[in-house]
Order: sequence, then structure tokens, then C-alpha cells
Amino acid sequence: MNERSSDQSPPPVTSWLQNGFHRFLSGYLRRHFHAVAITREQRSESTISDQEPLIVYVNHPSWWDPLLAHFLNRQLFPNRQFYAPIDADALAQYRVFAKLGFFGVQSEVMAGASQFLKVSKRILTAPNTALWLTPEGRFADPRDHQAPMMPGLAHVCSKMQSGCVLPLAMEYVFWEERLPVCLVQQGDPIRIADVPQQSSSQDAKSHWNELLCSRLRESQIRLSQMAIARSSEPFENLLHGKKGAGVFYDTMRRLRSLASGRSVRVSHGDQFSDSTERTQP
Repeated sequence: MNERSSDQSPPPVTSWLQNGFHRFLSGYLRRHFHAVAITREQRSESTISDQEPLIVYVNHPSWWDPLLAHFLNRQLFPNRQFYAPIDADALAQYRVFAKLGFFGVQSEVMAGASQFLKVSKRILTAPNTALWLTPEGRFADPRDHQAPMMPGLAHVCSKMQSGCVLPLAMEYVFWEERLPVCLVQQGDPIRIADVPQQSSSQDAKSHWNELLCSRLRESQIRLSQMAIARSSEPFENLLHGKKGAGVFYDTMRRLRSLASGRSVRVSHGDQFSDSTERTQP
């Protein structure tokens, strides 16, 4: 996407910088995760037209969420430009993020809420964009289904005439490897046109808040059940990360395997395994 600076256009994004960021991000995530995987059956991005407005809203379990959101957007919606709000003070400290689709919001003041709504409208009226939001507004355990949602998302949805709103649940789990796995579950898309109109603006926002919250919690519950089952079978792996105990220990094991003539198994289990499972002497 080319840079755009019009007041009616989304915040400008520097394409070459963003492409370089994703090259860095893929390697960075591989070093810190064993896998990033999404449930196969619920994948619905193919049914969402690139031309219709799209909001992806996610629970907020960890510091990793913005980076994983950027990665997932390119994997799931490669034709859409990623956008997401971020605390204005944090953006002032890390200004490069403004060139990657993040825009600053002052969440503690009324002017910040107004600015968020204005920028969101500019993003959603442009083609080939995706607005990612974490409406919990704070870190929350993925099994905490009582965490309240901030009103901004419901407000935006109540003003939209068309488009799609997609709930997405995330969990970070440790199964059989030293590094964690990021598990992702897409919920059923909410079509704006299918949501009944309400008699007042306040009723519309309340209805949307209840609908959005219930859909996200449903996705979290389904994902938690699969996380507890500890099987990679229902998932498609989007990123094959590191496995094994660590560079030093695994190198020593490989050297011993060369001396003994035996193959060495680097991983500790079969979850998200691939064809490079064993190293031959």
C-alpha cells in the first residue's frame, strides 16, 4: 500500500518499511514460538470480500498480541492493510510503529475517544483495510470470560452500514516444547447488514456490545477446549518455530549422534511436527 496523507484517507503506511518489518517479524517469532496455529474448520477469510469493511477484534492475553496481530493479518488477509490503535504515549516512544499501521489514541480523555472514532471511520471507508482491536482494553487471562469490553468497538459497529466483524480468540500455551505455541480460533463473522436495527443509538450500542462479547467468549471457550485437549490435529500451522532444549544442548546431542551413528530426535513430542523431525548422522 502506498503512503497516503489526506485527512479523508487512512493513516499513511510506508510499504518498504512494512515489508522489511515482516521479514524481521517472521524470524523473530520463530525464535520465540514453537508454532503459531489456527483452527482449520473455522477459517472464514475466503468468504470475506477484500472490498468490504473488516474489523477483527481479539481478546488481549499478552504483550505479544500486537506483533501476532500484524503477522496474522498478512497470513489471513494478505490484500488488506493492517491498522490498530495503540496508546498515544507508547506511539510517541516508538514512532516507527506509526508507519506500520498503528495509530495513537489517548484512552483516558474524551478527545481520545473522538479521535479513535474519526480515524476508525477513515480506515473502514477505504478499500483493502483491516482494523484490529482488543476491546478488553487491558491484559486479561484468556479464561477470564467476565472481563468487560470497552464501548468503542460497539460504537463503531453501530455506525456502520455494511461490512464484517470477525471475532478471534488467542491463547499462548506450553505443550511439549521449551517454547510456547500461539493458538488462534476464528469465530463466525458478524455481517453488519444481518444485525437488526435498534430504536435508538444507545440501544444499538448496547445490543452490539452484548453481541460482540458473546461471540468472542464463544470463540474463547472453543479454543480453550482444544488447548486443554493438547492436540495439534485441529490446527493449521502458520509458522514453524524452534524446537528442542536449546542451541548448546542440542548441538552436543548432534555431536554425540555423529560419534555413535544414531539419529537424534530434537523435538520432545509430535505436536506440530514436520519432515525435519530427525537428524541423521
